Amino acid sequence: QVQLVESGGGLVQAGGSLRLSCTASGRAFSSYAMGWFRQAPGKEREFAAASSWSGGTTYYPDSVKGRFTISRDNAKNTVYLQMNSLKPEDTAVYYCAAARSIIDLRMNSGIVNWGQGTQVTVSS
Repeated sequence: QVQLVESGGGLVQAGGSLRLSCTASGRAFSSYAMGWFRQAPGKEREFAAASSWSGGTTYYPDSVKGRFTISRDNAKNTVYLQMNSLKPEDTAVYYCAAARSIIDLRMNSGIVNWGQGTQVTVSS
C-alpha cells in the first residue's frame, strides 16, 4: 500500500501562491490516481483536484478551476498542487490521497490511503 507525506503548506497573503508536494513510498505509485482534498474548520472534507495515473486527465471543482493545477512526476513518486491567486476561503488543511481511479477521487470513495495533511492559511 502506498504511504503519503505532504509538504509545502504555510501562510500566504491573498493573491499569493503556494505549491504543495506529496511524496509516496511503497509500491506502484504510477498505478494510482492521485488527488488533493481540503478541510476547513467546521466543514467537511472536499475534493480539490485529481489526476489520472499518467497525468493526462485532471479534474477540478469550480471553486478552484483556473487557479489550481495538479501535476505528477512518476519518476519521483510525487504529486504537486500549484495554487495561484489564493483567497482566504482557500484556508484549510490539505490532504493528498491515492485511489484506484480518478472517478473514485471525484466521488471521495474507494480512497486507498491519505496523507497526514498540511495547513494552508491565506490572510486577507
